[in-house]
Amino acid sequence: MEQSVLDSALAKAPALGWNRQMVRAACQAQGLSRGDEELLLPNGPRDLAALLWRRHDGQAMALLNAIDPTSLKIRQRIATGIETRLEVAMAHPEAEKRAAGFMALPTNADLSLKLTWATADQIWRWAGDTATDWNHYSKRAILSGILIPAMTLRLFDGKAASDAFVAARIENVMSFEKWKAGKDFDAPLRKVGDLLSSLRYGARG
Repeated sequence: MEQSVLDSALAKAPALGWNRQMVRAACQAQGLSRGDEELLLPNGPRDLAALLWRRHDGQAMALLNAIDPTSLKIRQRIATGIETRLEVAMAHPEAEKRAAGFMALPTNADLSLKLTWATADQIWRWAGDTATDWNHYSKRAILSGILIPAMTLRLFDGKAASDAFVAARIENVMSFEKWKAGKDFDAPLRKVGDLLSSLRYGARG
């Protein structure tokens, strides 16, 4: 039923916007009372926005899983992951614009960040990332920072604009990775650990 209501929402959002009125209209189209609506979608348009985002994640991953990531260089994997995720959202561009505007509200920042992080995590896992240290988090944070503006550009300025943005950002990330290579970022943490150890147990050796 959630997916059926979401289908109705996609048809009604271009005219009504992404709001409580649209949620009520989408639920009515599926024969749901207000009581049913509150049980199914207690957070109204936030719940529908999350359903839409996760639907697109699922569609994107189905397409990506048909591609062997090892046949691509790492920057191509990430570019392919982003492009595939953006492309599936273009099935209903006007409704997607309304949802994007709703998600851009400050009150929805928490949900937007949570959903984008999950998308970034799925793309990195498909790309073969197995990092479990701080790189696990930095990679997803960086990719999340690319996904949101790339989606906005794709919706409002077109594919060429989003492609150029993504290519430039990936180049920045690759340059950072080259700079980072060989640097011992754990050294400060080890020094703090050694200091605390010496204070507790005394100098050794």
